[in-house]
Amino acid sequence: MSYAYLFKYIIIGDTGVGKSCLLLQFTDKRFQPVHDLTIGVEFGARMITIDNKQIKLQIWDTAGQEAFRSITRSYYRGAAGALLVYDITRRETFNHLTTWLEDARQHSNSSMVIMLIGNKCDLDSRREVKKEEGEAFAREHGLIFMETSAKTAANVEEAFINTAREIYEKIQEGVFDINNEANGIKIGPQLSPTNPNLGSGGQSSSSGGSGCC
Repeated sequence: MSYAYLFKYIIIGDTGVGKSCLLLQFTDKRFQPVHDLTIGVEFGARMITIDNKQIKLQIWDTAGQEAFRSITRSYYRGAAGALLVYDITRRETFNHLTTWLEDARQHSNSSMVIMLIGNKCDLDSRREVKKEEGEAFAREHGLIFMETSAKTAANVEEAFINTAREIYEKIQEGVFDINNEANGIKIGPQLSPTNPNLGSGGQSSSSGGSGCC
């Protein structure tokens, strides 16, 4: 299917926080209660629509184990968005967020959009991390924040789509150089230079003047 943009995502966080389950819920709309540990990197893709434009999300799900950290680091480069996931029922996964974030910021493009996700919110009775703590961490580090449940699908769509919307807005503001694919964004067939509806800068000239200024 034709698309206007392709955005590359990476999902990061400790082992067992539900990264693979979030990806599966988003791409296949199903929950797999028993999931083998990710070895290296897994991949998924899905088409979404933002501002009447088709956007293809290409999502890399990484292994949380320390042994695979160097592989994970190589995927930060070329990612436009990252989902940083912790498990609300395991305090240590929240405590490790600072290390993950430092790693992400060190090895990625400075404009990369990071969404902080507190997963497994269906297990509220076993909660060890308050929602307010997640919100405070996100505020302090300039992240978007959501609590999700890969099991019930609560907020899973929103997490992936809101991240894409933030990337899309940064493109409109000129923050991302969309001609440099190292930023994790690729212009698709719908916005190719042969498209007569295009104005300069890769934006549609029929956008109704929704730009800045």
